[in-house]
Amino acid sequence: GTYAVQLARASGAEVTGVCSAAKADLVRSIGASEVVDYAREDFAGRGSRYDVIVDTAGNRALRHLRRALTPRGTLVIVGGERGGRWLAGTDRQLRTVLLDPFARQRLRVVFMAFREADLRAVAELVGSGRVTPVVDRTYALSEVPEAVRSLERGQVRGKTVITV
Repeated sequence: GTYAVQLARASGAEVTGVCSAAKADLVRSIGASEVVDYAREDFAGRGSRYDVIVDTAGNRALRHLRRALTPRGTLVIVGGERGGRWLAGTDRQLRTVLLDPFARQRLRVVFMAFREADLRAVAELVGSGRVTPVVDRTYALSEVPEAVRSLERGQVRGKTVITV
C-alpha cells in the first residue's frame, strides 16, 4: 500500500488512501491528498467514483470495489485474502480474471513478473527520493515469530525488515 500510494503520486495521480485512523498521517505524508478511515466510513458508499482502485487488503468483495469505480475504471487486485473456500486465498483473484472479459471495467490481478525496465524505473524513483521505503520496524532473524505476530495483528505501518 505504501508503495502503491507513492508510485501513483509520482505518476501524477490524485490519490485517496483507505486505511485505519492510526495510519492516516503516514498515508498523507507519502502522497495521499485524501484519506478515508475504513473503520468509520465506507469509501465505496461515499458517492465518489475512482478511475483506478488498487486493493492490497483483500477484504472487500469484488462487487463492492467495482461499485466505487467509474464505468470504465480499472480495479487491480494485489495479493490474496485469508482462507478462501476452495483455493486457500486465491479465490478472489481467479474470480477477477474470469469476470474481466464480461465487464466494461478493467479487472486486473497482479502476478509477480519482474521486467528490467520496470525495475529501472522504480530504482530511479527511489534514487531520486520520490519514492521512499516506509520501514515500521527492523527485527533480528531470531525475532521473526514476533515480527509475524505483529503483522497478523495489523499493527504494522509500512514494511517490516528482518536483518540476517
